[in-house]
Order: sequence, then C-alpha cells, then structure tokens
Amino acid sequence: MRYLIIALCLAFIGACASDPKTIEASYVSPLKYADFGCVTIAKEIGMVTTRSELLYKDLSKISEADKVQMGVGLMIFWPTLLMLEGGDGPKAVEFAQLKGEYNALIENAKAKDCGIAAQSPEELFNKFDEEVKAERNRERKKRKHFIK
Repeated sequence: MRYLIIALCLAFIGACASDPKTIEASYVSPLKYADFGCVTIAKEIGMVTTRSELLYKDLSKISEADKVQMGVGLMIFWPTLLMLEGGDGPKAVEFAQLKGEYNALIENAKAKDCGIAAQSPEELFNKFDEEVKAERNRERKKRKHFIK
C-alpha cells in the first residue's frame, strides 16, 4: 500500500507543468537565418524576445498554479490532483522553439559581426523571471489591500 501511494504521488508530480527555465531549447539550424542581414536579424531577435517573454510569463503562472494544486492535493484534499494541467502543452513547445530560434539568431549575429548587444538566453530569462516575481508581489499587495 505504501508503495502504491508513493507511485501515485510520483505520477502526479510528473503531470505538473514544467518551470519555463527548465524547458530545453529545440534545435534550430542557424542556416535558417543565414541570408538575413543585420537589421533583419535585430528585428527578428526583438520579435522572438517579445513572444518569448509572453510565453514565459504564461508558463510561469501555469507552473505555479500546478505547484499550489499539488501541495493542496498532497496535504489536504487529493481530488484536486485530478485537476492538474497534465504536463507541458503547446505553449511549452512553442517556447522551446523560440529559445532555439533565439540561439540561432544570436549565432548568426555574431558570425556576421552585427554588433547586436543581445543578452544571453540565461540573462534574458532571468530578467523575465524577475518581472514575473514583481508582478506576483503586486498582485499580493492588491489582495492584501482589498482584504483590509
């Protein structure tokens, strides 16, 4: 019985949405952008960064909600585990693709010596993470103010 409970807990933990930081980049060949000029590469980096930021924030919210549901389910009310998102969805796939495209664009920008001061993927996603945390803090303050 004990092993069954442990197995079920592990199965539900695997069903949680991934933190966007842990989603690996899909491979995108740098040849996809080989014919792009520096101006086009810079514009494309901007578009990929903007879309990545939106997806990062969405995926962070989904991951956080799954973690809360998991905690409630394991500690208080197990039927909440049945409402977990069920792993990574199409947003996570798109996010992985965008991470790969970002890497390919940066590689092309460096190869063409474009002088584009783009952040590394880690720096970029750390910035996104700080923005998500700041947004959560603002929401908490609103709730506390509303309750008072």
